[in-house]
Amino acid sequence: MATRDNPPTVVPAGERIEDVDVSAEMQGSFLEYAYSVIHSRALPDARDGLKPVQRRILFQMTEMGLRPDRGHVKSSRVVGDVMGKLHPHGDAPIYDAMVRLAQDFVMRVPLIDGHGNFGSLDDGPAAPRYTEARLQAAALALTDNLDEDVVDFVPNYDNSFQQPGVLPAAFPNLLVNGASGIAVGMATNMAPHNLIEVVGAARHLLENPDATLDELMSFVPGPDLPSGGTIIGLEGIKDAYATGRGAFKTRARVSIEPITARKTGLIVTELPYLVGTERVIEKIKDGVNAKKINGISDVTDLTDRKHGMRLVIGIKTGFSPDAVLEQLYRLTPLEDSFSINNVALVEGQPRTLGLKDLLTVYIEHRLDVVRRRSEYRLARRLERLHLVEGLLVAILDIDEVIQVIRSSDDGEQAKSRLIDVFDLSELQADYILELRLRRLTRFSRIELEAERDRLRTEIAELQAILADPARIRALVSAELDEVAEKFGTPRRTLLTEARPSVATSSARKNAPVLEIVDAPCEVLLSTTGRAIRVDIGEEPVTAVARRRSKHDAIRSRVVTTTRSEIGAITASGKLVRFTAVDLPSVPANSIQLAAGARITDYLALSAKETIVALVPLSSEIPIALGTRQGVVKRVTPGAWPSRPEFEVVSLKPGDDVVGAALAPDDRELVFITSSAQLLRFGASTVRPQGLAAGGMAGISLAAGANVIYFGVVDPAVENVVATVSTSSSTIAGTDAGRAKVSDLSEFPGKGRATGGVRAHAFLKGEDVLGLAWAGPSPALAVGTDGAARTLPASGARRDASGTPLDAVVGSIGQALSPETTSG
Repeated sequence: MATRDNPPTVVPAGERIEDVDVSAEMQGSFLEYAYSVIHSRALPDARDGLKPVQRRILFQMTEMGLRPDRGHVKSSRVVGDVMGKLHPHGDAPIYDAMVRLAQDFVMRVPLIDGHGNFGSLDDGPAAPRYTEARLQAAALALTDNLDEDVVDFVPNYDNSFQQPGVLPAAFPNLLVNGASGIAVGMATNMAPHNLIEVVGAARHLLENPDATLDELMSFVPGPDLPSGGTIIGLEGIKDAYATGRGAFKTRARVSIEPITARKTGLIVTELPYLVGTERVIEKIKDGVNAKKINGISDVTDLTDRKHGMRLVIGIKTGFSPDAVLEQLYRLTPLEDSFSINNVALVEGQPRTLGLKDLLTVYIEHRLDVVRRRSEYRLARRLERLHLVEGLLVAILDIDEVIQVIRSSDDGEQAKSRLIDVFDLSELQADYILELRLRRLTRFSRIELEAERDRLRTEIAELQAILADPARIRALVSAELDEVAEKFGTPRRTLLTEARPSVATSSARKNAPVLEIVDAPCEVLLSTTGRAIRVDIGEEPVTAVARRRSKHDAIRSRVVTTTRSEIGAITASGKLVRFTAVDLPSVPANSIQLAAGARITDYLALSAKETIVALVPLSSEIPIALGTRQGVVKRVTPGAWPSRPEFEVVSLKPGDDVVGAALAPDDRELVFITSSAQLLRFGASTVRPQGLAAGGMAGISLAAGANVIYFGVVDPAVENVVATVSTSSSTIAGTDAGRAKVSDLSEFPGKGRATGGVRAHAFLKGEDVLGLAWAGPSPALAVGTDGAARTLPASGARRDASGTPLDAVVGSIGQALSPETTSG
C-alpha cells in the first residue's frame, strides 16, 4: 500500500518491472558464468590441447603469415589482431598466453618463436611493445591443412569472422606440452611429455586399439619436463595414467664437485619443473638464517644464456656434501612435487582422462582430420579432372570450338551451343570460354594430358584410402612418425624409483649426520704432488687393489683421523697446517691417486712452492729434514705455534729442503747426492733442535754436487736403493738413462758429516744421478705422464752401473703393496 513514506513506483511508458526470485537468478547466472569459464577460457580441448585463447593466437598468427621463414613482428600487433577479431577479452591475458607458448622452460615443444625478453621463472616478460614474435615450425604442424575443410569453423564473438573450433593438430599437443588452468569448481594440471615417446604410444594404439596401460607405459614411462631434473617414485605417475589423477616428485640434477682445491660445492644444473633459481636461493637463505639448514657457506648463481643453468652451493669445511644435499632436498625447492589432474574438454564437456583416454581422443580426432582432408582433396581433384577433360575435348577440335564461339551472338548462346555440340557440362563450357589463347599450343595439350593422368592416379589413391579405414590409420601413423622425426628431441628428465625426501618430524629425527665423522684415515702424497684421503677404519692400509695403469708412487704418508691437523713441509722450510677433511677420499680397496687433489692447490700455495713431506702434528716423535746443501735437522716435537704456517728450519741462501719424515731414535737417515754418494747414519746421532735452529752438517758434498734425496728408513725391514744415472749436458726428459736397484744393506753405515760410499758407477757420457730413492721394497717408478715404469730387479751391486731404461722416469717412490706398511 502506498503511503507518504512509501510512494508507489512509477513505471516509465514502454517498460515493465518483473519480480524474480533472487536465489534462482543467482543460481542461473552462476551456472552460465561457470560454463563460460570452463568451456571458453580455462580448460583445454583434449583434441588439440589448446585453450580458446591459445588456439586463436596460433590461428591469427597463421592468418597474418608469421611463418618461421618470415621476420618477427611486434607482439602488440599480434595481441591487437587477436583481441579485435577473435578474443573478446583484455590484451593482458592474450599476451600472457602468447608468452607461455614461447617459453622453452614451460613448453616441451614451444609453439611461438619469441624475440626479446619473454621472461624467466623468476621475472616476467617485457611489455608487448618491446617484444616480437613469429610461429615456430611445430606450430605449423598444429595449423596445417586448415584450408582443406579438416575442422569445423565457428563464428567469432560478433559473427564478423570465422575461426576454427579446434586445430588439426599433427601431434598430441596436450600430452606433449601439458596444460594448466583453474575453472569454476575444477582445475587442470597436466605435465609435459616427450614427443617421440607420446607418438610411439599413439602409433601403438593405432595398430592395437585394445592395448593395455602397461603396454602404453612401455612407450611413455613418465613425464619429460622441459627443465630436465629427476622424477623420483613412479607409483603416482602410474595412478595418473590409469585414473587421470596422481602426483610425483621431481629433484634437481646436482653434482658434487670441487670448487677450489680445499672447497667442495653442490653444482645444480637442472631444477624441478617451474622452479627458478631465485626461489631456491631465497629458501636456502631463509633456512640458513633460521638455523634449519647447516653446512652452507655461500650460494652463487652463475646461470647465463650461453652456459645454461649453474647454481653453485658452497659446502663448509667438515660437512658431508651428500648429507647437506639430502637436507636441501627436504627443506628447499630442490625437491618439488607436481600434482597431475588430467581434466580436459571432450565434446564440450569436462572429463578426467587417463593416458589411454587422452591418446584415444586424439587419435579419433586425427582420423577424422585425415578423412575430411582426403574427402576434400578427392572433391578438388574430381573438379579439376572434370575441367581438364573438357579442355582436352576443346583442344582436340579447337577450330570448331572457335567457329561455334564466333558465330554466337553472346556468351550465354556460346555456352549453350558448346554444351550441345561437344556434350560438355556447364562448368566445362564456362572454363573453355575463359580459356586464354596461349593455352592452345601443342605443349599445353601434352601438359593437360599429363595432368589428367596424374589426377586419375591421385583420385584412385584417395578413393582407396577413403574406402579402407586401415589405410587411414596407417596414414595417420606415418604422419605422426614424420612429425616425431622432425620435432622430437631426446628425453631430458631422468626417471628413478628412489625414495623422495619427506619433511616430517620423524624424518628430522632420522636426518643424516651433516658433519664428516672424525674417523681413522691415511693421507697419501704422491711423487707427482697429488694428495688423497684413504678411509681405513681402525687399521692402516697394508694392501691396495690397483685398477689403472696410470698411478703415482708414494712420497709421504700419514696415519691420522679425518679432523686431526697434519703438517705439510715445504721446500722453503715451512710447515703448513691443514686437515684432510676436504681431501678427495677413496676406500682402502680402490686407491687411485690420480683422482687426488694437487696438494699446492689444496693448501693455496704458489705454483713455485713444493711439498716434500706430510707429518702428523700430534706425534711426540721428532721430524728429520735434509736440505740440498747437505744440512740435517731433527725438529723437537710438541708445542707447535698456533699460526697456520711457520718456519721449521732456518735455511741458508740458495738452500732448500729435499726430504722430511718422522725420525725416532731407532731409525736411520739416508742422504744420496748427485755425485752418486750415499750416506746412512743413525737418527739418534742428530740432536733435536728448536724451530729457530738451522740444523747441522749431514753429508760432506763433493765440489759441484748437491743432495737429490733425503729420507728416513727402518732398518728392521727390507729396504732398497733405486738410482738413475744420466748426463748433466742432456735436456731433462730426453734421456731415459740407466737404472739400478740395490739392497740398502749393501751400503755400510758411516758417521754423520762424512762423504758416504759410492752408490752408482757412471759409464762414459754419464756424470750425475738424475733420480734416487731409498725405502721399503719394492720401489715404484713413474713416468712424466703418470704411467708406471719398469725398474730392474733388486739385488744389484751397490757400485754397479745399472741397465738402460726403456722410457724416461719422472719420479721414484714407495709402492703400495702387500709388503708395505705405514710408517
